[in-house]
Amino acid sequence: MSMNIYVGNLPYTMQEEELRETFERYGAVSSAKIVIDRETNRSKGFGFVEMPDDGEGEAAIKGLDGQGLNGRPLRVNPAKPRESGGGGAPRGDRPRGPRY
Repeated sequence: MSMNIYVGNLPYTMQEEELRETFERYGAVSSAKIVIDRETNRSKGFGFVEMPDDGEGEAAIKGLDGQGLNGRPLRVNPAKPRESGGGGAPRGDRPRGPRY
């Protein structure tokens, strides 16, 4: 089973290849993805790394969480699964009544 890892507080200049190389010190990396803002086409400062071996993933989390990278302490932990669905209508679609 593979491990999906959240990596936060990334330097905005970091490239996906650098992220991959950082984690490859701990083992094999299936994928390394930095999340990009659609409007600005710039990094949002976080990403995800998938490692096929859970033991290597745990070692990477322990070894990299809190470590400085270009002056920024990384936040590294197991990624939480995406929540499906949502809690109601988006704000713009809510019916509005009179305010008293």
